[in-house]
Amino acid sequence: MILLLVAAFVAVPSFAGPMPSKATPNQSLASRNADLAAVRSVAANEQVAEVLEAHGFTQAQVNQRLAQLSPQDLHQLAQNLNQIQAAGLTQQEWIWIGIGAAAALILIVALG
Repeated sequence: MILLLVAAFVAVPSFAGPMPSKATPNQSLASRNADLAAVRSVAANEQVAEVLEAHGFTQAQVNQRLAQLSPQDLHQLAQNLNQIQAAGLTQQEWIWIGIGAAAALILIVALG
């Protein structure tokens, strides 16, 4: 009896529906435009534009690729812009490093 039930269960085809890989929030056109404007303003930054240009991307190509992003990806990128860090140190950080190095030299000379 159990063998018959198992055989009947295995014989019934299973159908799986497609599952989206990302949530698809209902994003308005105004929200997408705001996200696109935020990301484009960062991409238009002089330092960012120089790095993109050094990698062979013109500003037009960057804008075209940003426009091709899905609404979810564009929104996620716009939300995470504040987490993007520039490579290298700022001028102010170099000044503090210089002050620290000078203080260390003074201490070494004074104590030595």
